[in-house]
Amino acid sequence: MNSLQVRRTLLVGLVAFALLMVPWVFGAFTVSTFTRALVFAVLAMAVNLLTGVAGLPTLGQAAYFGVGAYTGALVSIHWSELGIVQLLVATLAGVVAAVLTGPLAIRGRGVAFLMITLAIGEIGYSAAGRLDAVTGGTDGLSGILPVVVLPGGEGLVNEGLIYYYVLVVAVLAYLGVGMLLRSPFGLTLRGLRDNEARLRAVGYRTDAYALGAFVYAGGLAALAGSLWASSQRFVAPGDMGFEIAALALLAVIVGGVGSMWGACLGAALVVFTRDYFGQIVSGHAPLLLGTLFVLAVYLLPKGIAGGRAQWRTLFPRSHAEHPTAEVR
Repeated sequence: MNSLQVRRTLLVGLVAFALLMVPWVFGAFTVSTFTRALVFAVLAMAVNLLTGVAGLPTLGQAAYFGVGAYTGALVSIHWSELGIVQLLVATLAGVVAAVLTGPLAIRGRGVAFLMITLAIGEIGYSAAGRLDAVTGGTDGLSGILPVVVLPGGEGLVNEGLIYYYVLVVAVLAYLGVGMLLRSPFGLTLRGLRDNEARLRAVGYRTDAYALGAFVYAGGLAALAGSLWASSQRFVAPGDMGFEIAALALLAVIVGGVGSMWGACLGAALVVFTRDYFGQIVSGHAPLLLGTLFVLAVYLLPKGIAGGRAQWRTLFPRSHAEHPTAEVR
């Protein structure tokens, strides 16, 4: 194991230890904020899969997030309190919704794709507000039972236990996305982003790959939605509105487009800026989010994940002192 692998292993271990210690160090409100950040990280990974990996910028993942949230909530109320059941049914619902809407979305690229996904999100938001008998309308859907991890077990009501439940699912989702990106399918998605015309010229069905990415991202966003319903125990149309879609895209931009760990870190920054620091500076959360975005674009235009190289560009004096550094 070389030094780089050792450093990465130590960093992963340190991050894992810090995440495990959260309920032991912080109070209930901060732990619940960490829980929301983890849920948002899963949603940001779904957005990044399309925006950063496949080159399909999206503002529609909040729709599938909402589908998963409402499905998970309805399963909890009417069928099963088991978390695995809620997650599977919600993810399946997100996949079905993405299969139905994906063929329309992938007909466009760039701005056209962005606007189509925005329209899909707005349609979902409007439908959630009007289907009173299913979603509770603008009043939202309450009465969601505490999630149960194992059959016959007790429902999770302690913030720390809910946090650990969401953490485990989020880590599994992260590993699943990592496996996808290392597969031939994931490599083809990067080719789709970099040069779709060349892929098409050598015989790849690029629309099929784009649809596959869209469906996977829809299921992943729905998984995040189910976690949201389990942790918050309340779902409203605003949970699938434009604000959620925009914040998810902001998380990807701040963290670094194309980097999954960057998207997760960006999601944490966005959630803590809005929910934690926004509470400290009451009523100024939008101002704080705007400041975060401006600082990220100015100081780290490639996001946190690309920060090292960007800082060298912003502060080149150290390179002037060592001219041989440019030759390596």
